[in-house]
Amino acid sequence: MLLLGFASLLWLQLSCSGEVARQDRVAAAPDPLKPCPPASQSLWAEDPSWGPHRLALLVPFRERFEELLAFVPHMHRFLSRKKIRHHIFVLNQVDHYRFNRASLINVGFLESGNDTDYIAMHDVDLLPRSEELDYGFPETGPFHVASPELHPLYHYKTYVGGILLLTKQHYEMCNGMSNRFWGWGREDDEFYRRIKGVGLQVFRPSGIKTGYKTFQHLHDPAWRKRDQKRIAAQKQEQFKVDRDGGLSNVKYRIESRTALTVAGAPCTVLNILLDCDASDTPWCTFS
Repeated sequence: MLLLGFASLLWLQLSCSGEVARQDRVAAAPDPLKPCPPASQSLWAEDPSWGPHRLALLVPFRERFEELLAFVPHMHRFLSRKKIRHHIFVLNQVDHYRFNRASLINVGFLESGNDTDYIAMHDVDLLPRSEELDYGFPETGPFHVASPELHPLYHYKTYVGGILLLTKQHYEMCNGMSNRFWGWGREDDEFYRRIKGVGLQVFRPSGIKTGYKTFQHLHDPAWRKRDQKRIAAQKQEQFKVDRDGGLSNVKYRIESRTALTVAGAPCTVLNILLDCDASDTPWCTFS
């Protein structure tokens, strides 16, 4: 597995002119759909004069390297043009459990450091196209960038997935996200109830006229199948509010922390080993 990790980092470097600051284990990668365009890192360097706030861009991830190659340089340039100070964290799940987006976001929050004061929970396959989209500090409450009026797929009014900004204070008020959602889906719906439960209001973009073309959706369902299976009691559990778990009880270990640049865009890859109590959530595995 370690050899696969070295090969993956070498592949990332050669495919997208990445400069590897440290070589550790990352999951093996398929061939990219297309290489990233070259860019000068100095051209997009962060400037402290952009303001006092700094964004931790949290990207839950597993084996979607072709999307990551497009995502990192696109987001770094997009945020730099908007003068948003930021750090991109790729939250790479390397254990053998089913994918757990919510737990990865909890880990990213805890590992993002004191030099960031707000977060973006950001899908790797969703790229903003409109320069009018706001990624600024969401002081008044959670700001849902990928609103139902703009997201290319999800249009129900309580949807808060895709891209959601929160101050770190507000995320802590919610106790983060539930760790009980193994597999794809429903963790955002539960988080919406947490937001409302602590008295916060969700804000959304206004005045954007590009509709469902506001974002580029990179996901190819024929190539990347989503894990939508519901195992054991998971079918009933997915509609419940987890009143006890979240940020306070996520169990994990950081296997490695790797600084990369992808086409001149810096990011940090956290290789994360989540832990699962099979007596509590037996659906964390397929067995």
